[in-house]
Amino acid sequence: MGEYSHKSHHVTVLLYHLAFPAKYRRAVLDAAIDAVLRAVCLKIEQRYEIKFIELGVDKDHVPFLVQSVPTYGVTLVTRLKRLTARAVFKRCPQVKQKLWGGEFWHDGYVASTVGKHGDEGMIARSRQEPGQRLSQVTQR
Repeated sequence: MGEYSHKSHHVTVLLYHLAFPAKYRRAVLDAAIDAVLRAVCLKIEQRYEIKFIELGVDKDHVPFLVQSVPTYGVTLVTRLKRLTARAVFKRCPQVKQKLWGGEFWHDGYVASTVGKHGDEGMIARSRQEPGQRLSQVTQR
């Protein structure tokens, strides 16, 4: 899934599992918004050093599996939220009726790193089975 990113002084494979809830946890995400998000993510890939490996859309949140470079760090979250929200409001104006205040995403989010050879499969399965909770992983 994730590929090594070769730069002049380092080689990295940074995978992030991100989940952005919709404002007020409203169930506003539908097929039209899914299409907009996928199109915007492809444009983001072309402009920034971000690769969307997987994207899932549930009724009230969107989980992403993203590969990025170390220079972005946590600013990756604010950048993705800003760019995707702008596009959704522009292309799906009916969403503004359900989400007042001009914000699409809730302020909170989930962010965790994914190991290249570890939890990547578990995260992928969690996006394929909406509504199911992940079981706790115990240390060996």
